[in-house]
Parts: sequence; structure tokens; C-alpha cells
Amino acid sequence: MPRPRRSADEARQMILDAAERRLREAGPASIRLQEVSADVGISHPAVLHHFGNREGLVRAVVERAIERLQSDLLATLAETKDVPNGMALFDRVFEVLYERGHARLIAWLVLSGYDPFDSEAARSGWEKIAEITHTLRTRGRKRGDAPSYRDTRFTVVLSALALFGQAIVGDSTLGAAGFSDRTRSGREFRKWFAAMLAQHLEG
Repeated sequence: MPRPRRSADEARQMILDAAERRLREAGPASIRLQEVSADVGISHPAVLHHFGNREGLVRAVVERAIERLQSDLLATLAETKDVPNGMALFDRVFEVLYERGHARLIAWLVLSGYDPFDSEAARSGWEKIAEITHTLRTRGRKRGDAPSYRDTRFTVVLSALALFGQAIVGDSTLGAAGFSDRTRSGREFRKWFAAMLAQHLEG
């Protein structure tokens, strides 16, 4: 049977979907170019044409996940009338980082010398998240009582670092700290952390 003709963008998205599915099901080591090409039904050279090599494909998977996550968070924040629901946002971020496996890919890229956030799109996303959070945080406050924008940016960075750390070493850290039910305790930790941050944001 002849293979259906696909546009370059359609082929690229299908390759990324297949790689992300493998990541979610079996971890970073399962992203192999020949197996991904077989999943999609295209040739190995076609994958190389789009991404260059395995590292290029891994980078593209991470970049797309970060872009989608940032867009999702921005849409949620744009609909918020008050200080955002930190727990709901944290659960969404943690699902991408931990359950879908992207934290491990990001760690692998960083240890390989690549900065997954070194793009204009990623920097713009971070800035917009901080700007909206700061607007919500300072709404209705007098100028002298309002926290600094720098403080809001640090709060956003702290949130990201805490969730990334939990996605990478959260289970083992909770276990070492004496929490036997790591899944439940992990969610309790995010709830506790969200409440602490909300208290700080509300000042």
C-alpha cells in the first residue's frame, strides 16, 4: 500500500507525537530514531531530515512541551480574577514534568550541555507568566504597599525549581524523609507549597 502523502509540518508533528508517546510509556531511553520512524510509518532518513539526530529530536520534544505548557498556563492565568489557584497550576505542571516524563528529558539535556529554555519563545513565555502573576498580585494595592516585580519573578522561579526537583527526585526524597505513601505525600507537598506561596503572593 502506498504511504499517504503528508506535509512537512504534519510529518514533523507525527514524529514528535510518537517520540512523546514513547517517552511517556517507557522513558527517555525509548526515544530511538529507527523505532520512532517505524511508529510513524516513515523512513529513518526522513526523521533525520526533520531533526538531524536523536538529540535534535529530544530537544524538539522538550521545546514543544514547554511551549504548550506555557500557553496553557497563560490561558489559565488570563481567565483568573484574583491570585491564581496555585494547586491547580502546580498539578498541571507536575503532570507534564513527571507523569509525561519531560523532567527527565530536560535533566538529560542540561547535563549534556544544552539549555532547553534558551529560546526566544521560552523566555517570552516566562516573562508573560510573571507579568500576569504580578498584575493579579498587585491589583487594588497602593503603590507603596505593592511588592516588587523582581519578587514576583523570584516566586515564579521558585515554583518552577520546586516542581522540577519534585519531578526528578521527589519520590526518593519523600521516602528518605519518612513519607511512606509517596504519591499522596507528593500531592500534599504541592498543596502545602501552593498555600505557602499564595500567602506570600497575597502579602
